[in-house]
Amino acid sequence: MKNTILQLVILLTLFSCSENKIIKPTIEPDQKKVIEGSWKLVYAHIEENDSIQIKDLEKSDFIKIINASHFAFFNQDKGSSENFVAGGGTYTYDGKDYVETLDFLGAVDYRGHVFPFKAEVKGDSLIQQGHEKIEEAGLDRYILEKYIRIKTPQ
Repeated sequence: MKNTILQLVILLTLFSCSENKIIKPTIEPDQKKVIEGSWKLVYAHIEENDSIQIKDLEKSDFIKIINASHFAFFNQDKGSSENFVAGGGTYTYDGKDYVETLDFLGAVDYRGHVFPFKAEVKGDSLIQQGHEKIEEAGLDRYILEKYIRIKTPQ
């Protein structure tokens, strides 16, 4: 009996001395999927220099489309062919950090730049905020954007 207890104590001691491995939490594949879809901009707050601008969305439509690896955005004045802007690229998203790499855009100075944002999906809403800065292009602003999911017919 003493032998068995001694062996058990030795065994427990050996196990407690073994290397502890830290298990990192992983992002479930569904975590990234939550941001995928088509989104319509419903609110945009821009802080640039000493001014704050709220984008007038009654005059334009802005849509962002996000799939498993890429994003694209389209902005156009309502009822007009004027002021059409589109762009896109790749992104990463881990459930809170959303990072866009802009690969396609008419403004060449913006291409290839990385824009880190905080993003959160709550129900049918996407809230994205962060600092957009490209010194060469004179871009230096903070944005807060709120989108609603565009529902597709079943």
